[in-house]
Amino acid sequence: MAFVAVAGGASLCAVAPVLVPTESHAQTRRSLPPSARYVAGTGQGFTLDVTGARPLLRFDRSTEIWVLRPTPAPRGDIIYRNDNGDQVLRVTADGGLTLYTTTAPQGSPVSQAGEAAPLASPGLTPMQMWNYIVRQSDRASRTLGRLVVVDVDIQPGSEAVAADALSTAIDAVARMARSPNLRREADKIRRIEVSDQGRVGQSSFRNGTLRIIIEPGAGVAGRPSSARIVRLVADDVLSR
Repeated sequence: MAFVAVAGGASLCAVAPVLVPTESHAQTRRSLPPSARYVAGTGQGFTLDVTGARPLLRFDRSTEIWVLRPTPAPRGDIIYRNDNGDQVLRVTADGGLTLYTTTAPQGSPVSQAGEAAPLASPGLTPMQMWNYIVRQSDRASRTLGRLVVVDVDIQPGSEAVAADALSTAIDAVARMARSPNLRREADKIRRIEVSDQGRVGQSSFRNGTLRIIIEPGAGVAGRPSSARIVRLVADDVLSR
């Protein structure tokens, strides 16, 4: 089924991999609570959920869920990166955490602030999906100050991941629009497409169309992060 939304008006027409926990992530799950809220020395709060095959992280006051990938580090530590390769967390063998952000690139020590519910995308009916697309299309258009078309072409059962991918893409657009260095790149986006036909790595930005490929069977890991989307758009412009 396909959904196409245009800010100011809308029309509707009809038109999985398994993640296996790594040894590094298994070690992290032994040293950390399943899902908890943490606060870094900078004051940045976040929820870390290690109940699944890959750790999930969501910062306070943000809707984006980051999927982290573990790599071994010296002294038995584990470094977790996002899909753009950016270092996000460092976890020691005894469960000590350090958070890395743009405001604290050298790292900030983290302390646990309490338990938290596991992070998961809610299920959506086709009608809820349609309403969600209309709202996100309007958000994208207001962010850029002009029309942005949103086209979602998915199979039944892909709604939750598609909605998450769309929200993440528009978060990326908003981030670029706020940046003096990336505003011109954001202005080139005229259309956002979400499809479940293909692989995440095939997501692209060409001729004003940001095309996001999702893999619904992988859950939130089955779509690119906002950092990866920013890179897609910026690389396309810079490579010309």
